[in-house]
Amino acid sequence: MCISIRHISSLAPLFFLMSSTLAADSSQYTRISVITTRYCGECHNADNQDERLDFSSLKWDLDNPVVFNQWEMVFDKVASLQMPPNKEAISEAVRHEFINLLGNTLRERDRQQIKSYGRGTIRRLTRSEFQQNLRDLLQISHLDIQNYLPADRESHHTNRITRTLDISRVQLAAYLEATDAALRQAVASGVAPETPAKYHFEAINMFTGATTFGGTEAMFYAKDNKRLSLGTPELQKIRQQEPLDTSIELAIFRSATWPYYGYPNGFRATRDGFYRVRFSARSVLQKPGFVLTPASDPIPMTFRARKASGPDVTGDVRATGGIMDIPPEPTIFETTIYLKKTETFEYSLLGLPQPRAINPPNAPLYYDFPPMPEDGHPGVSYQWLEVEGPIDSSVWPPASHKVLFDELPIKPSGSSLTVDIVSENPQADARRLLLRFIKQAQRRPLTKAELKPFLDLTINELETGQTLSEALLTGYSAFLSSGHFIYTIDPTSLIRAPQTEYQLALAQQLSHFLSNSRPSQTLEILAANKDLLKANNLRSQTDELIRANSFNQFLRPFTYHWLDLKAVWRDEPDIRLYPEYRLNDYLIESMQREAYETFKLMVRENLPITTLVDADFVLINDILSRHYNLPLQKGSELQRITVPKGSPYGGLLTTGAIMKVTANGTASSPIVRGAWVMDRLLGAPPPPPPANIPAAEPDIRGATTLKEQLAKHASDQSCASCHATFDPIGFSLENFDIYGKWRERYRSLDSGEEVTGIDRAGHAYRFFEGSAVDSTATLNNGTRLAGIHDLKQHLVQQPRNLARSLATQLVLYATGTPLRFSEREDIEDILDQCHGQGYLTRDIFHAVIQSRLFTGVERD
Repeated sequence: MCISIRHISSLAPLFFLMSSTLAADSSQYTRISVITTRYCGECHNADNQDERLDFSSLKWDLDNPVVFNQWEMVFDKVASLQMPPNKEAISEAVRHEFINLLGNTLRERDRQQIKSYGRGTIRRLTRSEFQQNLRDLLQISHLDIQNYLPADRESHHTNRITRTLDISRVQLAAYLEATDAALRQAVASGVAPETPAKYHFEAINMFTGATTFGGTEAMFYAKDNKRLSLGTPELQKIRQQEPLDTSIELAIFRSATWPYYGYPNGFRATRDGFYRVRFSARSVLQKPGFVLTPASDPIPMTFRARKASGPDVTGDVRATGGIMDIPPEPTIFETTIYLKKTETFEYSLLGLPQPRAINPPNAPLYYDFPPMPEDGHPGVSYQWLEVEGPIDSSVWPPASHKVLFDELPIKPSGSSLTVDIVSENPQADARRLLLRFIKQAQRRPLTKAELKPFLDLTINELETGQTLSEALLTGYSAFLSSGHFIYTIDPTSLIRAPQTEYQLALAQQLSHFLSNSRPSQTLEILAANKDLLKANNLRSQTDELIRANSFNQFLRPFTYHWLDLKAVWRDEPDIRLYPEYRLNDYLIESMQREAYETFKLMVRENLPITTLVDADFVLINDILSRHYNLPLQKGSELQRITVPKGSPYGGLLTTGAIMKVTANGTASSPIVRGAWVMDRLLGAPPPPPPANIPAAEPDIRGATTLKEQLAKHASDQSCASCHATFDPIGFSLENFDIYGKWRERYRSLDSGEEVTGIDRAGHAYRFFEGSAVDSTATLNNGTRLAGIHDLKQHLVQQPRNLARSLATQLVLYATGTPLRFSEREDIEDILDQCHGQGYLTRDIFHAVIQSRLFTGVERD
């Protein structure tokens, strides 16, 4: 490369700036080195192999990210008084001098890096973002291609960090396969819409057989509120009668846990698509003698799509059609479910018992139903069911097809596609349609040079004999698997680029932040016209995205990682100690929904950030009201109620989902819960434990108390100071069991007051109420906590810490770039903006989005 005098001249100011900076750094490092040698070198040296930091070999190359991060860690340790361990060994004046010298140097060097290169560069879409982008682009709301792609790695409590979203040849092949599957699904299923098939099932045909696992108590046919004694021959005989007896009902009293196959007799989906389901049902109680009476409460149910494979469920089993509450009076319901070809759907009654397997010696295995409660077995009795589908678009070809092929006529296919398109000039239409598709899909306008490879590929496919539709799909797939589609650009790296390019990148970042997908047309037009940062446009677009249904697409992945709600299904309960939680999927689903909806409410209603830890309301349904011992609610829908005075509930912290993810299936852990609060809510994660210190294991035999076990665990000097920061918080949460239910005593297997009974599946259980829960604790500043109410008061007094933690996590999620050293001041500026109103949650979202961290632009 030839470097001219002009190039050297243009680089000169930058050269001298760097030279002066390096010189300043060098002089400061001399003093910093003197301090670290004197106060740190005795422990942190090459001879001490147990230490992670060796000052004798630590370089001063601050352009090296690893070295920079090490010096940043040194700053934090000294600034937080964690180092040197003997606080009296260093004077306050020297400590202050060191913090200023090192802090200013790191801050200035970091700002130079950001000014030169931006906060980040490009970020690959997560697989959920990729799927949602394709759903919105192709207008296929039910598109499901995530499983084609490898799972994304997690870092910093999110899966959106740029450096973990790498790419490989294997992943590129997966993208091609996923996009090909998506594009083929977008093509019209035929030259004309199919007339949807209609199926009608009287109750006698709504189940595959005469009985199910669990015996007669689990399911039977009834007439005039009395069981019909039907075996398989009798059932077949009735089914052959004309007309069918419409007074017969199908009564089901069990949940759809394995083994179970409760689906309409003989129904299979003819192809992928939506199916409309109508049915009539009522909630009932089964009394002795298999007599039906009206229930007093509704019974929630949903449908589950599955293969018709008998009791051995294979493949994808998933809820579909939403939850419906069946009342005591016969009521007609209508819903729409999505089925794949050859699938059927089963009746999934939520929260009901499941039978237990009995394997007697020298006799066949069978399934027994739990004993009848005093008021009878709750269940649902069905009168009839209708299915219509698949339901095609009322406009043909459907919108997804027109995204690909516009208004070109279609004809029966001679290729692997369901239809072919008709063109008088295939090459001209190939060029037109490809450019049209790319314009719809692109994140910024592409140059002719950038478009050329996709045009060449498509035309080459035509010239080698492919049909126009197949050639176009090849070009589309190539584009959707390219960096132009699977990557977004950090707008802060485009500050010096043309404003249109910068604002389009900003619109992409905003939309992917709050909807997990591409911008709306309104948002994109504002950016293209360079108006997004004018007036109140950015704020109004943020509010619009928060109000939209697509906000759920932010809510779930964000809380899934930040609050660790992905772990809510992780641990099976120890049914010896917690028999009431055996196979209680409805409870877990309700707890997870409660956590999601509570955080959504915080944002949409702009509630104080302290709602994370305390509130005067809860969102509960029937099963949660019983679980929390709160006023009984009816139905599966979450209802907002005021928390009774003195109740420990209220606030996201004490929801069942959070208590479950901070426990395992056997015991809660003050260590885990305390560390979780410090990390996820207060943004002050404890350091990892020393490798040679084993974890504290719960004593489920009840021989020692939990405090005794943990006091012994933390007796090691290397553990004690750290545990003092979070163990007290965890102890204050000990009145909540592994699913968040209030308790006064611990359960054990062989000591204490005996408790016996029959669980949901009919199993006899026996455990012991052992030692009393001691939720008192003393914080490391000497503050005494008497339990959950004192803990809530302690945390409520830290709104800025709670707000800082959320703001930091939002920046991570939105930009994919961890917070840098010099950006700590930006976070404090965000908090200052929210302080006056009391750190309201949506205000924090707005302040993050308006900040330099998000836009790259200084706030006015």
